[in-house]
Amino acid sequence: MNHPPLPPTALVVAVPAHNEAATLPATLRALHTATQHPRLLAHDLPVVTVVAADACFDNTAALARHHGAHVVQLARRNVGAARAAAVAHGLGLLGPAADRAWIATTDADTLVPATWLSYQVEQAIAGWDCVLGTIRIAPHPSLSNATAQHHHTLYFAGRPERSHAWDHPHVHGANLGVAALAYHRAHGFPALTHSEDHALATALQRTGARILRTDHCPVLTSGRTTPRAPHGFGTYLQNLTPSPVT
Repeated sequence: MNHPPLPPTALVVAVPAHNEAATLPATLRALHTATQHPRLLAHDLPVVTVVAADACFDNTAALARHHGAHVVQLARRNVGAARAAAVAHGLGLLGPAADRAWIATTDADTLVPATWLSYQVEQAIAGWDCVLGTIRIAPHPSLSNATAQHHHTLYFAGRPERSHAWDHPHVHGANLGVAALAYHRAHGFPALTHSEDHALATALQRTGARILRTDHCPVLTSGRTTPRAPHGFGTYLQNLTPSPVT
């Protein structure tokens, strides 16, 4: 780290959603709990939560507003465009505080822990430009035990025993934080239908951002194998499922 850290002045929480009425309320309740954690409140930062309702034909947008989130609507069916729209809308709401905001992104089928935002702010204050976190998979009727175990074996290969100090190789839009300045230098989330999170992480590396890869504060994401984003995490789990023996 070769330059003094700039503590964040505000938080933007960005959540892309495509027809997520069934899961979004729990996601937003978990996020609200994170905004009320004493460690975060001690920093006295404004927090703006934005749901990007992308090509939704259910009541995702109405539910988001009901739970106190700001909503931006688009019809792209593109998770990268949706993430970028949520971030842009949130930064726009912050005004001058946007320049030194911290951006946290998760997914509409994911539950963040109560310390999720406070942990990211603490890493920003410590001088990191980006935090790449890990996930855990929630049980789901479409996820077999065999597939879950196969994922676990692959995902945690190389993790140190009983340690959070794991410089893991994973990138998840469901558990990602980035300083606004670094985000703009990397040109933000590209409008990709999948792997927009990986593209941003690669661009951040290219611009010399200080990236923390950590297993300290994992999120709980859906184990469904019916993906909202083509080639997204649900497709990955689908492809891990053993073929039936004939």
